[in-house]
Amino acid sequence: MSIAGFPTSSDIYLEADGVRVAVVQSYCAKTTRGSVAVEAFGEAEPVATVAGQAVHVIELSRLYATDEAMQDKIDFHSLSGFSLVICKPDRKIIYTDCQWSAIQESAEIGSMVLEKVTLVASRRIETGV
Repeated sequence: MSIAGFPTSSDIYLEADGVRVAVVQSYCAKTTRGSVAVEAFGEAEPVATVAGQAVHVIELSRLYATDEAMQDKIDFHSLSGFSLVICKPDRKIIYTDCQWSAIQESAEIGSMVLEKVTLVASRRIETGV
């Protein structure tokens, strides 16, 4: 973890099959949830609301492939079912069963850097450290 308590690129990473495949410079996460009104016959207003499923969308900036991933010639475009791990001073947040929805790539020859990757995760887990 970082000394000052703020996340660094080593604290934010992608993991596939238990292997760290990329470190991430920064992220922005948004969770949304729809709801449905429950109406009853004869009532002027809904009698209740039912929460829908949560949808986790995370935008990552500046992904750097790890040396091991580069040796394995990882193809981020074919990567699916991976996890995003965010280590904070007092807890760890893990987004699991991730799928990418957008990839913006920019790199020099011989390097593996993805500028922006947007992920959709099926689950968010928060654990104490």
